[in-house]
Amino acid sequence: MVTIIDTVSENAGAPAPAAPRPRHPEKAHRPDNPIQRKPSWIRVKAPGSPTYKETRAIVKENNLVTVCEEAGCPNMGECWSHKHASFMIMGEICTRACAFCNVSTGMPGALDPKEPENTGRAVAQMALKHVVITSVDRDDLDDGGAQHFADVIHAIREASPETTIEVLTPDFLRKEGALETVVAAKPDVFNHNLETVPSNYLKVRPGARYFHSIRLLQQVKEIDPTMFTKSGIMVGLGEERNEVLQLMDDLRVADVDFLTIGQYLQPTKKHHPVMSFVTPEEFKGYETIAYTKGFMLVSANPLTRSSHHAGEDFAKLKAARLAKLGR
Repeated sequence: MVTIIDTVSENAGAPAPAAPRPRHPEKAHRPDNPIQRKPSWIRVKAPGSPTYKETRAIVKENNLVTVCEEAGCPNMGECWSHKHASFMIMGEICTRACAFCNVSTGMPGALDPKEPENTGRAVAQMALKHVVITSVDRDDLDDGGAQHFADVIHAIREASPETTIEVLTPDFLRKEGALETVVAAKPDVFNHNLETVPSNYLKVRPGARYFHSIRLLQQVKEIDPTMFTKSGIMVGLGEERNEVLQLMDDLRVADVDFLTIGQYLQPTKKHHPVMSFVTPEEFKGYETIAYTKGFMLVSANPLTRSSHHAGEDFAKLKAARLAKLGR
């Protein structure tokens, strides 16, 4: 007689555990784009200083998200070691699917009602002189998250009155009254990035509209002429030099004060490839031309990012305005 031993698990028939949701589901079907080796002029130190760890602890204990982490910023080690951090509000999932961006995409959850208070507390704990507040796109919200931006600004003002505030907002496309809500909260700097030249929008920034973004920046000045405005782009996405110069002119027509230009770095093989590594000499050329076009301040180098050295840049902006007014 042969004894048959049942080797079937007691969990037989149970559904297999669900695979983790991919960070970029909309990019999964795309062919791989090999990641090129970075040139010698793009090198950063790995993070790890005691101050970096302290900054990370403050961010985590207040249940906050930073664009530094989500976007994989190459300057995170430097900034966090100096207690500089850019807070990304309204969650870590974006409703857009830009080809360059490493932030997760999909349908976001509900807004955290404690986030404004938590952000204000973290700013006070870090004793920040200047803070940058950015966000994911929230096309699912009626106002695109404009009131949440305003609530965060008010909470920071209450918790840390001396801190100056810079916002880096979405485009609030088809969100009537949203821009006015944010400007009424009186941030010190209003930043909205164009990201790239208009010919790249369909493949790089398909959910956005170039001239809507230009108009958004122009409207800020129309509502409050005293508010500093700022915008930035990445190069190395296949743009032509003359397109970058035309973009500068478009921003000056909108009376934008501050332009940032940095090198695009490809986050994964599924993202848009780096078409070129722009040399430091070419960046210097862009900076020189931008100043001749009338920008108050220009930051153009391979590692420039919107919020990199934002506090120091705000001081330079104020000084440039006073010099322009002859004071």
